[in-house]
Amino acid sequence: MAAIEDPAAFILRETKIKPVPHAEEIRLHLADEAMALWQKTEEQLGEIGLAPPFWAFAWAGGQGLARYILDTPELVRGKKVLDFACGSGLVGIAAMMAGAACCHSVDIDPFALAATKLNAALNSVSLTHETTDITASSLPDADVLFCGDVFYDQRMATKVLAMLERAAQEEMLVFIGDPGRSYLPEERLEELATYVVPVTGALEDNEIKRTQVFRFQAA
Repeated sequence: MAAIEDPAAFILRETKIKPVPHAEEIRLHLADEAMALWQKTEEQLGEIGLAPPFWAFAWAGGQGLARYILDTPELVRGKKVLDFACGSGLVGIAAMMAGAACCHSVDIDPFALAATKLNAALNSVSLTHETTDITASSLPDADVLFCGDVFYDQRMATKVLAMLERAAQEEMLVFIGDPGRSYLPEERLEELATYVVPVTGALEDNEIKRTQVFRFQAA
């Protein structure tokens, strides 16, 4: 089957516009059926074993961060924000709605950047974005860094933790949203808020997750 030549058209075709369950001020292009979309993405890209389409769902950590940002706008007001592993763009959109000066969204998946661009337009905010692995490069200029749901894999967690150390050394404020995934560096975190959020049961171990927002503490 031919590869997907237009990610934005694919996203528009395979998703529906829905409010985010725990941040209903924000609407996203979201998938109804996780496994069906995952399979269709693999088939149309001609690759087996792709990562889940993170851009098509409102994950627990991202929902927690979005809610915390919207409820605590002074966290980002007038500041430069970096949204790492942005997925759908949910966190960056929340930051811009809360009054951030700007937000730069990064992800290694070009579909995530296409979804972020569509979702930003849907919510009438403007983001800059790039497809790159900033864990292996210099960090974009920012005052505040957000990352949600990134500690699910040991290799990924190791890379992210090193990046967060660099961000803290550059005097960025670092905030993490996570529902207690396996490699969360709990000893380095200050808990700020806890939420109970609806999630996609086919991708998680439940349809309701307890998720937390943390501030990362420099070593």
